[in-house]
Amino acid sequence: MVALVTGASRGIGKAIALELARIGYELALVGRNPDALESVAKEIDSVHVRCISADLSLVESAREVVEETVRSLGGIDLLVNCAGVPQKGSFTEVSPKQWDEVFAVNARAPFFLCQAALPYLKESSRPIVINISSVVGFKGYINQSVYASSKHALAGFTKVFAKEVQPFGIRVHLISPGGVATEMVTKMRPDIDPTELIQPEEIAEIVRFLVTRKGNGTIDEFYIRRYSGLAFD
Repeated sequence: MVALVTGASRGIGKAIALELARIGYELALVGRNPDALESVAKEIDSVHVRCISADLSLVESAREVVEETVRSLGGIDLLVNCAGVPQKGSFTEVSPKQWDEVFAVNARAPFFLCQAALPYLKESSRPIVINISSVVGFKGYINQSVYASSKHALAGFTKVFAKEVQPFGIRVHLISPGGVATEMVTKMRPDIDPTELIQPEEIAEIVRFLVTRKGNGTIDEFYIRRYSGLAFD
């Protein structure tokens, strides 16, 4: 089985990649920093790994990443869209360039990665797509207007995509975490006590659950909040 994981050089993406390797997935690790990707690959010695350095803000990158994955590993059974970029500040200060930069990675890249991967997912015996969103994909936070908009867009696309590919047996899941202990969250929410943050490995555990579970039931979306947050908020 082959998994393509974006944002795999650090944080949630890295934790997911390491967990998938432990259960036997061959991996295409995608990120901007080739050295960081190679560092992750060195932690994996049990399966075949292909590091693909790519800037997902570029329109052509989605197709190129998928083609390289298939060329190197023979197909795609699991696509995990985890790459994301933050943006913080009042909406009155946001420039069109900032808007485009955030949407290019957080919303457009997953859309066209799914589009490019679809023919290969149709050939898989167990095709799965997991999009990593955020609590801001359904809540609003002050000074996160562009980031929240991009994650709302990702959530909306995921819901439509899941319906369109359901006839092909492709399972599509959306994971929307609250504050996770990553560089992005430290930048966006320095007010949160770091000891209260969700660990990236906790998100990876959910991915493992989704790709290994059997049966007729399925879970469309996971929302994982910090335990210190308000229940059912």
